[in-house]
Amino acid sequence: MAVELSTRTRSGNAAPTTFSTMRFPAGEAHVKVAAPSSEQHDADPGELVEIATLRGTSGDDLLVLGMWADAVRQRGSRSVALVPYLPGARQDRGIPFGAKVYADVLNGFHVDQVVAFDPHSPVIVGLVDNLTVVASDRIVRDEVVGAPGTEQRYQGIIAPDAGAVARATAAADACGLPVFRAEKHRNPDTGKLDGFSCEPLPETGRFLVVDDICDGGGTFMGLAGSTGLPKERLGLWVSHGVFSGRAPQLAEHFGEIVTSDSYPAQNPVEGLRTVPLTPYLTEEIR
Repeated sequence: MAVELSTRTRSGNAAPTTFSTMRFPAGEAHVKVAAPSSEQHDADPGELVEIATLRGTSGDDLLVLGMWADAVRQRGSRSVALVPYLPGARQDRGIPFGAKVYADVLNGFHVDQVVAFDPHSPVIVGLVDNLTVVASDRIVRDEVVGAPGTEQRYQGIIAPDAGAVARATAAADACGLPVFRAEKHRNPDTGKLDGFSCEPLPETGRFLVVDDICDGGGTFMGLAGSTGLPKERLGLWVSHGVFSGRAPQLAEHFGEIVTSDSYPAQNPVEGLRTVPLTPYLTEEIR
C-alpha cells in the first residue's frame, strides 16, 4: 500500500501537495517536488506542514517515508507522519527486540511528529520520538456504540482477556456502559489454550467485544462460544484488522465486525465495516 502524501499550511488549511512518490527502475524509493509551474512551488516551505500516511507494515513503504522525511527537512517544512498501525508493537520483548528495531527506523527519519492509533504495547510508545497517540475509546463511542443519552446500539462492553481490560474499560467509560471480563484459560502443563470463560451477561441486550488487534480471530471465536449468545447479540471492534488465516469465520460468531483502516486486511470478512481514521488522526497534528 503506497504512502499517501498531502500538504497543509501551519494554520491548518489545505494546500496543493508538494511531493509525489516514485521508484527508480532499479527499485529505489524516491520523492519528487512539484513542478516549477505549480502554485505550491512558490509557497514558503517554512509555512507548510507536510503529511505522510503509512498504513500497514511494508518495508518498501517505510523507505518511501524516509525519503519523504529527508526531502521535507531539506526544504524546511514541518513533517508529520500518520502511522496508525505502529510496526513492531507486538514485538515488545525478547530477541530480537522488534519494537525497538522499528522505533529506531522511524526515529532515524527525524520526523517532527508521529501520530499513531491505539498501539498494542506501551513499550513502543516509550520508544518512538515525538509520538502522539490517538486512543480508540472515542471512535468506539462515535462510530460503533453511540454516545450516552442516545439510542445506543450496545448495552455492554466485553474485554476478551486480561490484556484488553484497560482498553475495554476506557471504551465502556466513554459510552457510559458496564464492562464485562472474559478470560483465556491455559493448560498449566503445556501452556496451550484450554478454553474461555466470560462473566455472566444480562439476559437481554447486545454486547461489543473490544480489543486492539485481530489476526486469525481464534480468541474472539472462542470467546463468542463461551458467552452462549447468538451472533445477533455480539459485535466485535478491533482497532487493527489483520484478519489472517481463519478470520473470515468471525462472521459466523459476530453480527457486526468493525475495524479501522490502519491495516489492509489480508482476507475479506463478510459484513466487515471499516472506519476511516484520517479525520481523527489529523485532529492531532500540531
